[in-house]
Amino acid sequence: MFQVETEIGGRPFRLETGRVARQAHGSVLVSHGDTVVLVTVVAAEEEKEMDFLPLTVEYHEMYYAAGRIPGGYFRRELGRPSEKEVITARLIDRPIRPLFPKKWRYETQVIATVLSLDPEIDPDILAITGASAALELSPLPFEGPIAAVRIGRVNGQFVLNPTASELRESELNIVVAGSEEAIVMVEGLAREVSEAVMEEALFLAHEGLKPLLALQRELREKAGRPKMAFEEPPVDEALKSRVFELAEGGVREILKTPAKGERNRRRKTLFQEVLATLGEEVAGREAEVREYLDELEKIRMREMVLSEGRRIDGRGPEDIRPISCEVSVLPRTHGSALFSRGETQVLVVTTLGSPEEEQRLDLPGEEIFKHFILHYNFPPFCVGEVKPLRGPSRREIGHGMLAERALSPVIPGEEEFPYTIRVVSDVLESNGSSSMATVCGATLSLMDAGVPVRDMVAGIAMGLVKEGERVVVLTDILGDEDRLGDMDFKVAGTERGITAFQMDVKVAGITREIMARALEQAREARLKILEVMRQTIARPRETLSVYAPRVITLEINPEKVGQIIGPGGKTIKGIIAACGGEVKIDIEDQTGLVRIYSSNLEAAEKAAKMIEELTQEAEVGKLYLGRVTRVTDFGAFVELFPGTVGLIHISQLDHRRVRKVTDILREGDEVLVKVIDIDKAGRIKLSRKAALEESVREVEESEKTSGQ
Repeated sequence: MFQVETEIGGRPFRLETGRVARQAHGSVLVSHGDTVVLVTVVAAEEEKEMDFLPLTVEYHEMYYAAGRIPGGYFRRELGRPSEKEVITARLIDRPIRPLFPKKWRYETQVIATVLSLDPEIDPDILAITGASAALELSPLPFEGPIAAVRIGRVNGQFVLNPTASELRESELNIVVAGSEEAIVMVEGLAREVSEAVMEEALFLAHEGLKPLLALQRELREKAGRPKMAFEEPPVDEALKSRVFELAEGGVREILKTPAKGERNRRRKTLFQEVLATLGEEVAGREAEVREYLDELEKIRMREMVLSEGRRIDGRGPEDIRPISCEVSVLPRTHGSALFSRGETQVLVVTTLGSPEEEQRLDLPGEEIFKHFILHYNFPPFCVGEVKPLRGPSRREIGHGMLAERALSPVIPGEEEFPYTIRVVSDVLESNGSSSMATVCGATLSLMDAGVPVRDMVAGIAMGLVKEGERVVVLTDILGDEDRLGDMDFKVAGTERGITAFQMDVKVAGITREIMARALEQAREARLKILEVMRQTIARPRETLSVYAPRVITLEINPEKVGQIIGPGGKTIKGIIAACGGEVKIDIEDQTGLVRIYSSNLEAAEKAAKMIEELTQEAEVGKLYLGRVTRVTDFGAFVELFPGTVGLIHISQLDHRRVRKVTDILREGDEVLVKVIDIDKAGRIKLSRKAALEESVREVEESEKTSGQ
């Protein structure tokens, strides 16, 4: 067994190997506080014929890690992964995937399993660092190490690997992964922080992760296995030169074609023409020819940007594609928007529901209730493809979560806006940054629905082309610019600052100066987009859609909650049935807060009236028409309203002396009474005599008024 340790954020950070999972090609136990993650890596023995890197990453949080038993009939984990597990698997995948050889075709699986869960320490950064460490120890070729830390900012001070308690007070929650030379991945959210704060956070995090790189190197020296011999297949320079020669003119034409569809058609035609010209020479080597064509296109695109300042669609580096915004595009939805930026288009719809429709996430470490949910759908037609429709992909879940994080800081709390809010973004066309288009469209849709968002949020995707000292930062990148460039850098925020941030870097040497330039360029673009959005809708609508549920809020005595619910829920079910089944009633037992939801306002008002009648309390000095429930020798008990009974003493029945109560009242009679006292025990004293006096007085005053 081998173990190494350092300190991060004032707590021990430990890597251990050789004790468990010894048949994996690489395995590491990562510990930080009481959180322990096992990360393993295994590669297949045989290569496969394919044109992509066959890497899969799995992340699982075991319920036993938090001392819990899973729910459901089978009481087991390892079913469909939760959103958090999907997001974390993507966080692990993104920084390690570029570090495999380009031609690696052995199926490789990285599995991170959370074995012990400290509620104060999120396992995600341990899993990222552990994946790199396991690969470093394995015989697989890997250009690591990389490591990850989280950075927060509490009371103006940056905190490395903040605890969950600190994150609740933090204005930043950013995961940063990097190598010795560079930041390679960033993911996180913020509470409208400035670009300067974000820039400083990233570079402090990069310095903070370097001890973890040294730790991995130390462990590799002690326990690493010899690396397998793997060489990239040699480049056929003669064939490559021939392909470049044949395709030069065609590639230049492709790079002058603004429309994505036409560009793809020309690309396919050029490929077929090159194959036809080369004939039998390239039989069975079609993938190699395509690779050389892609390389030529990348070279020429980058030259065009760096030398001419011109992009594929004719824009300059800082130009944003034409934007159009529409709201209320669907007649029966609660809020809707159509947002288009160039050839990227999203339809975003907002639906409002009752609090009982909020999303409940039963995670090993905690139970979360979300009243704001954003879902992102990427159907195949949006990129002109044919694919089977399955459940949401990891990419869809990741993009949806990025947009949700971007908007979360401006969503009103449940006290201010007592609705569950679901936003769905359907991508109708895609040519770059549909997730940031989703942020823009969601803002418009929420405002159209009348959700009182605190501010408008917009998002933009930035790119980079870097050759030595020549650097160009690109605003609002196309899909091809993402594919052929050096960075994909998404920033969302309000006028005041950044709310979400995601970055993947493909090259080393992203200096602080380049980062500052990219952040400032993104801010300028964001402000321009917000201005266009304001021209469509400047503030949230003051009224909700006629089809959205209305809410009526009542405050009752918490002790009377049981009266509304009734035995076995009989009373509340009766209220709902009496209102045609069109209402939902939400009751907070502790506070007595009652919320009634219905798309039919009359039904909601009827339910409110019934609840008020059930829970109303007698007030001294008020008249009530009650029903006699019991007669005794000393008086009569009168029910003022359900569950509330008072006593009329025999002396309070009439002005004259009453010998027997039954001379005046019998059981079942209706009687007008006045509340004359409520004692400390809550007993209500009633008077028929006082009620009669007040009635006579009101009649006399009415006659006087009419006589005048």
